[in-house]
Amino acid sequence: MKLATKYIHAGTEPDPSTGAIMTPIYQTSTYVQEAPGVNKGYEYARSQNPTRKALEDAYAQIENGKFGLAFGSGVAATDAVIKLLSPGDEVIAANDMYGGTYRLFTKIFSKYGIRFTYVDTTDVNNISKAISSKTKLIWIETPTNPLMNITDIAAVAVIAKQAKAWLCVDNTFASPYLQNPLDLGADLVMHSATKYLGGHSDVIQGCLMMNDADLREQLYFIQKSCGAVPGPMDCFLVLRGIKTLHIRMQRHCENGEKVAQFLRNHPKVERVYWCGFEDHHNHAIAKKQMRGFGGMMSFTMKDDSVENARRVLSSTKVFALAESLGGVESLINHPASMTHASIPREERIKNGLTDSLIRLSVGIEDVDDLIDDLNQAIG
Repeated sequence: MKLATKYIHAGTEPDPSTGAIMTPIYQTSTYVQEAPGVNKGYEYARSQNPTRKALEDAYAQIENGKFGLAFGSGVAATDAVIKLLSPGDEVIAANDMYGGTYRLFTKIFSKYGIRFTYVDTTDVNNISKAISSKTKLIWIETPTNPLMNITDIAAVAVIAKQAKAWLCVDNTFASPYLQNPLDLGADLVMHSATKYLGGHSDVIQGCLMMNDADLREQLYFIQKSCGAVPGPMDCFLVLRGIKTLHIRMQRHCENGEKVAQFLRNHPKVERVYWCGFEDHHNHAIAKKQMRGFGGMMSFTMKDDSVENARRVLSSTKVFALAESLGGVESLINHPASMTHASIPREERIKNGLTDSLIRLSVGIEDVDDLIDDLNQAIG
């Protein structure tokens, strides 16, 4: 099945009682049982809900997986993965990652005896060198947030299997439209479905996709026991969003390329981080494992003062200064004080995330308006 057809039909069947083409919103907390323990597959909505099940089926299908699980946020999905581990286990993670993930790892789970080692995963040899007998999980983002670094998923999957560790890929920036890590050997895929999958900045949700039935059962137990599940209305919104994922991502990619080229040619811009440039580090890998390069990018100015960056951030009229990404509207963001504020400054600087870096989530508006807006803001 081609991508466009898959996204429109994933997880949905006509409602058997009414023929409704859209999955109903089953707004209920509990289900009547025919006798104690005798039911129609549903007992209590924390364990399962028909709207959520339709979405979880859709999640599996769009990532070419066998199983999908929905969570209350992307961080909740990440939290569930780390709960697979035990005190003394070790995780190898990218040194360039979403600040919320870093915060979860360092401020929450490290005090429970799980050790996290951060390396530059763009060179997979760094991962091999960090492997120990206690390594149970490798966690990567590609492209990374916000520096757009690329990691070879297939190569890391080989390393993970040799180490008998799980590989989980945060695929939020790429979306299933551009990249499918399970096809490349990953054990788990995580998305903040708040972003491209929902696509309209009106829902908070996360998800996990996998092929292994035992892994699914372990994660389902965590999902049910810890309770970080989304409500049926949120599930409905993401189901609706997935139906237009391919159309939106096409425009995100088209607009992203034009905005990236504009910024690179602007006399006041110093550097643009976008994995579609042929001279981008690991561009060849991005081209091999992705179908396009998306609408996420970051840039710095030649006047790299924080004051100048703040001036630009506050001067846009079409780009909205806000957290998050992946919605139909364009957003501009200051990672150092917003999405990555939880990472110590010395760590950010060491990894290349400067105080003056500006991140863009290029939306699906008319690209000429986006370019004009950036041009007047840069000055």
